[in-house]
Amino acid sequence: MKLITATPSPFARKVRVALLEKNISYEEIIDIPWNLNTKTNGINPLGKIPILLLKDQEPMFDSKVINQYLDYLEPNPLLYPRSFQENISARLLETVADGICDSVVLVFLENSRNKNLRSKNWIKRQEKKIFEGVEYLSNYLKDKQFFVGNSFSIADISCFSCLEYIDLRFPKFEWKNRYKNLNKYWNIHKIRDSFKKTKPKTQIIEPIQD
Repeated sequence: MKLITATPSPFARKVRVALLEKNISYEEIIDIPWNLNTKTNGINPLGKIPILLLKDQEPMFDSKVINQYLDYLEPNPLLYPRSFQENISARLLETVADGICDSVVLVFLENSRNKNLRSKNWIKRQEKKIFEGVEYLSNYLKDKQFFVGNSFSIADISCFSCLEYIDLRFPKFEWKNRYKNLNKYWNIHKIRDSFKKTKPKTQIIEPIQD
């Protein structure tokens, strides 16, 4: 089993955390999907990571698809709750967290363009999604230790990865100061082994010229 990943990616991190939580061994292949020589060519038609490569099977991509597959492959621990309501809640939180990360990526890429090509309106639209998305996470969490139910789930993997990705790519937000409950949550879970081993790191992408 091989995983094509990128060191800053919150989407790839979700899969890396899941593999560690389930104690599934795998080979990690580091990539920069924005660069011309990306390893995604010919593997994922969307040119995105993560991509899970399995022997005698077609490549599997998208973190949601991969992590659901991992739950079938190794259901201990189960990341998507069995309870119908908790399962829907966890998926909803995963969707919000992923959407926030998408907007952070778009802001980062827009700011990577030449200054005269950047759209302030576009950046503001994406920032609004980030601000309102994190507000949603804070209101949903309240003072709980876990986002859904009484155990660690895909909701926690997604939301924690999202928050640390904001720290990496959008630090001016300073969510730790704005949302004390999210900061408390982060302090509880930051010592988790799977999070410590997958902390995001920046990569240098090729400049966007036009």
